[in-house]
Amino acid sequence: MDVKDCRIVFLGTPDFAVTVLEKLVTEGCQVVGVVTAPDKPAGRGMQLTQSAVKKFAIEKGLNVLQPLKLKDSSFIDELKELKADVQVVVAFRMLPEIVWNMPSMGTINLHGSLLPKYRGAAPINWAIINGEKETGVTTFKLKHEIDTGDVLMQEIIPISETMTAGELHDTMKGIGANLIYQTLDHYCSNTLMPKPQEQFNQINLDEIPSAPKLHTDTSRIDWNMPAKKMHDLIRGLSPSPAAFTHMDGKLLKIYSATYTIADTGLTAGEYKTDGKSFLQFAAADGWVSIVELQLEGKKKMEVDAFLRGHRIHQL
Repeated sequence: MDVKDCRIVFLGTPDFAVTVLEKLVTEGCQVVGVVTAPDKPAGRGMQLTQSAVKKFAIEKGLNVLQPLKLKDSSFIDELKELKADVQVVVAFRMLPEIVWNMPSMGTINLHGSLLPKYRGAAPINWAIINGEKETGVTTFKLKHEIDTGDVLMQEIIPISETMTAGELHDTMKGIGANLIYQTLDHYCSNTLMPKPQEQFNQINLDEIPSAPKLHTDTSRIDWNMPAKKMHDLIRGLSPSPAAFTHMDGKLLKIYSATYTIADTGLTAGEYKTDGKSFLQFAAADGWVSIVELQLEGKKKMEVDAFLRGHRIHQL
């Protein structure tokens, strides 16, 4: 079957997923339905807000489904009526088997890592937090266990020493969209051989790094860590949820920093500043120099702007 003749149901919610959906529409694919999250109240007025995927789908005149529960019988009936050959999932919630196993060709997912590495909810963040030099995107077939299905295609993405999670996310959007389309092109024409993750060479599945959901403890900076580890943590959590510490009794989020290996002469967590242009925290083996930060109750800003408007104690 030609990819243009393949009936596709797309499931996704955030901006990351929009890039993939836009690629499918631009390429002339038959997107017969779009499943996304229900509208949610947001903002000060708590007005109902549409997901990024819904906004795009409506603009393109696509059929939108917004089930509260994915096992609801009325939603299942609607999904069956679409007669999809394949479903494509990008940044959506966990699917029950009655949904992912419905199309004759199954369901394809896009994951932001080189599976089987970094299975889980936050692969982009954890790859950077762990100091990886490269990561990638993977298309794979869904099955019962999360992120364990047979791999279809992968593409490697290098990670620079200064790349943040936000920058990697934006890079991944376009690469992931192209990979989904390439995967569908080969998959619909039956020229793609799925590969079980257990068959990947030189990988011990019991030792691969995972990507669990980010929690508050993940973001809390431990100044007793090596400076590079803290640098990786900061960029791996930037721009959201952001690594944090406390200063003058207030929460201090750090979005960007550099590091230097040196004997600071200070206890880990202590800082020094000239009150004008630099703010440095002592780590276990060097300095972490703040570039962009946000003090509780203040706006995000560069360190020099922060120091001009906020007097802090100089050690």
